[in-house]
Amino acid sequence: MIKSNFDKTPKVKINGHHCHAGWDAIVTELLTASGSAAGSKTIVVECYHGVYAEEILAGLGRLLNPSLVIETKAALLEEASIAAMVQPFVTDDPVFGYITSLELENYFDATKLTALQQEISDVKEGIILVIGTGASLLCPDPTLLIYADMPRWEIQLRFRKNNISNLGRTNNSATFAYQYKHAYFVDWRVCDRQKKRLFNHWNYILDTTKEGSPKMIDATAFKAVMQVAVSRPFRVVPFFDPGPWGGQWLKEVCDLDRTQQNFAWGFDCVPEENSILLSFGNEVMEIPSLNIVFFQPENLLGKAVYKSFGDEFPIRFDFLDTMEGGNLSLQVHPLKEYIREKFGMSYTQDESYYFMDAKEEAFVYLGLKENIVPETMLNELQHAQSDGGFFEAEKFVQKWHVKKHDHVSIPAGTVHCSGADTVVLEISATPYIFTFKLWDWGRMGLDGKPRPISLEHGKKVIQWNRTKQWTEDNIINQVEPVDSGDGWREERTGLDDYSFIETRRHWFTKKVTHNTNGVVNVLNLVEGREAIVESPSNAFEPFVFHYAETFIVPAAVGEYTVRPYGESEGHQCATMKASVRTEKLVEININ
Repeated sequence: MIKSNFDKTPKVKINGHHCHAGWDAIVTELLTASGSAAGSKTIVVECYHGVYAEEILAGLGRLLNPSLVIETKAALLEEASIAAMVQPFVTDDPVFGYITSLELENYFDATKLTALQQEISDVKEGIILVIGTGASLLCPDPTLLIYADMPRWEIQLRFRKNNISNLGRTNNSATFAYQYKHAYFVDWRVCDRQKKRLFNHWNYILDTTKEGSPKMIDATAFKAVMQVAVSRPFRVVPFFDPGPWGGQWLKEVCDLDRTQQNFAWGFDCVPEENSILLSFGNEVMEIPSLNIVFFQPENLLGKAVYKSFGDEFPIRFDFLDTMEGGNLSLQVHPLKEYIREKFGMSYTQDESYYFMDAKEEAFVYLGLKENIVPETMLNELQHAQSDGGFFEAEKFVQKWHVKKHDHVSIPAGTVHCSGADTVVLEISATPYIFTFKLWDWGRMGLDGKPRPISLEHGKKVIQWNRTKQWTEDNIINQVEPVDSGDGWREERTGLDDYSFIETRRHWFTKKVTHNTNGVVNVLNLVEGREAIVESPSNAFEPFVFHYAETFIVPAAVGEYTVRPYGESEGHQCATMKASVRTEKLVEININ
């Protein structure tokens, strides 16, 4: 086994700016910035959902010696009122909700806010510290505004430890599935809207992702970070998770904890939940990578993509590892009309499976057999779910042999399931929780409870005409040569008429020239030990990436080259590249 060179902590180097590390350094900076003039000074710490406000309060309060401390939770509506307010968006569905239209202001009691604002007004001398989610509403014109941010993956880990509740709730003992659903459809949407409003008003960004190790940069540094990120290729911080069908491949290739039972998922490019590490000399700060999407959308995505998608990153790369594991669930994704009507999402999850690895007998379930009776299949699925029976998938769903480097498309509405002993690089559109499980082989989740089945949703979107012949003709290994040159060749793969994502594979032993052509690119090294990305005009520092690593090339980068590097020099490498098909954007019409 070759030693892994997968970088689990990729960093973006930031020059010319300072990162304040530790509460002592942070408070020293805040005291200097707030000035020495007499009178009261308000320091407001607006917190994203999941931030430990008590940790910040302990760190700042001990050193600032404030005359008054106000926590925003004192001005919230009663919890019962908040629960009733969010219920139409959280819903009773075990997995899915509806994207909320709520604003942060809706969570607060106007009378309580007014009373606390009067308390602030009454203080004539000293520091007033206002902290919590909604602090910027309570004190809209502070001396200093600090934004305490938090990546969504860390929020999920805090859910699992039962350390935090949903916004305005005291439900830290609720199931992870409920808390995640609540956050995805409500909490994060509400906080993101407020974050975007505050972008041009905050003085500092605070990182408390790593408990006990706070980091802070000023607004000038943060804006510089955003500019640097979209001027060069970069990687987000990957995260990995076990699952009931998980495998052993990611452990070796990505150098993960060998004592864990398995790793099912590897999320190497999901900007909504990944973070990005910023290197300021010896100090490293962590912020949500979603900030780049929010605050540099046109340079990151490109004008045409931004116009259609808004500040959403439309492409996801992740790994599904079933090597020495089990089958994924038999599943289907919603059609665009269905996801819009039922869940308030603007586009759906068309996807593809690129097989990074596969054992000799590996397979994928894809499409339906010819001449099946839909009612019979649905009745047998229902019986298996409700009566504890077994659903004989091969009676209804077509099974295909797969090998390494095969690529299959999975347009929404297509029944599918990757089998055991494969590793899939899943390339898909971003609304990633919208998987309707039809059958899960009668197994339990890692928590010992049955995994939710969404047959009622699934049966309404299955495209019954996608049978064996259609599948073979349209979505399996649709490889088409595009171009070639000295030491390289380009192929179109995995493309179907339904998806807005274009995928290209490049095989190369020498330098390959790429161009974003004004559209964000996402690449993964699917063959070869390592390669290097360079700018023909030296617009950015050379960027080395390794086998199985995903990286993003912002639209603003334009021309760039990729070639084998280090141990891969003289050997064949291959990248998979995804981008948005601009000719499909008129059809998408998301906004």
